[in-house]
Amino acid sequence: MMNKIITGLSMILRMLIRQKIVIILLLIIPVFFLTIVEFTTSERMLPFQLASLDEDVFINISEKGISFIFFAVASSGFLVSFLALNLIQKNNAVNRRLIICGYHPIELMISILLALILVIVLIAIYIGLLTNAFYTIDHLSRFILGLVLIGFVYGSYGLLVGSLIKMELEGVLMIVLLVNIDVGWLQNPLFYAEAQNQIIIKFLPAYFPSQTAIITAVTDYSASTSILNSLLYGFVFLSFSMLIFFYKMRTK
Repeated sequence: MMNKIITGLSMILRMLIRQKIVIILLLIIPVFFLTIVEFTTSERMLPFQLASLDEDVFINISEKGISFIFFAVASSGFLVSFLALNLIQKNNAVNRRLIICGYHPIELMISILLALILVIVLIAIYIGLLTNAFYTIDHLSRFILGLVLIGFVYGSYGLLVGSLIKMELEGVLMIVLLVNIDVGWLQNPLFYAEAQNQIIIKFLPAYFPSQTAIITAVTDYSASTSILNSLLYGFVFLSFSMLIFFYKMRTK
């Protein structure tokens, strides 16, 4: 079983490495996002509240600083969700052939999860270090943990969409629909502070990991509640995606 899992993992990683344009885009997209922030946002100070902290707690940070942090979180969510979708959809036919040849769906599921975890950690470290190069993060290691969590939540969502939908275009649209509205817009702390019906935003997938990333990046407050809820949210997506994958891949 272990040999099959390692073989499956190596096949997935080789498939990703062969897509050189994908690797290039993974490196360029965060740089592009953060460069735009550098040239378009101001240095004015913007005290604001975070929803997961007490109401009397105000965070005093520049508009540029909070924009760097927010777009780092958004980049991680975008990249990992699309990669997770790709892991499921691109290998669908290959996975079926492997099962016919003697693999068990659980072995393939473990290989996919290991590959996804590796991708999430690498992307989080890269974007975290890149963000710190543009704007000094007070607690870099904790901030990278927040990026790992947004990657885990939206990576699991990408797996779920890939397990449900066979066609690539429909899957991409499903990813864009939620990622663009949630992590790309509503979780921006500057927008959230003035938003109506904030309770709706709190139920979206990116709420807890984005709160974790911001709290850990610029404050000394504990983010344990947000971390726990992020893990729970991600495991719900992951559980449903793996059940659907197992159902589709099982042999009679």
